Amino acid sequence: QVQLVESGGGLVQAGGSLRLSCAASGRTFSMYTMGWFRQAPGKEREFVAAISRNERSTLYARSVQGRFTISRENAKNTLSLQMNSLKPEDTAVYYCASNSRPFAAWSQVVGDYDVWGQGTQVTVSS
Repeated sequence: QVQLVESGGGLVQAGGSLRLSCAASGRTFSMYTMGWFRQAPGKEREFVAAISRNERSTLYARSVQGRFTISRENAKNTLSLQMNSLKPEDTAVYYCASNSRPFAAWSQVVGDYDVWGQGTQVTVSS
């Protein structure tokens, strides 16, 4: 059974930092592009960042470019999101996700991902 488990969320003041982690199991991790998404109350789930299978190429939403860094360690089946200079508008539930197709290019589209973690809450106070 394919499973993704996030950790690392919490409450932080504006300007602070948090690091999210995602542990993957049940699928050959290195074959799939991975992504982070977030969903704020009353809003649709939105793309945050994605990373290629070989750990080298990344893509970010404009709203987080320069503040967030996505990374992965294929040897450990883990995905991470380092979040710096956090803003109140970053408050949301954050999800890691695995692309549905092996060897696919990275994507910003929610529907291209078929396995999702349970989510972790990030709250940024002003």
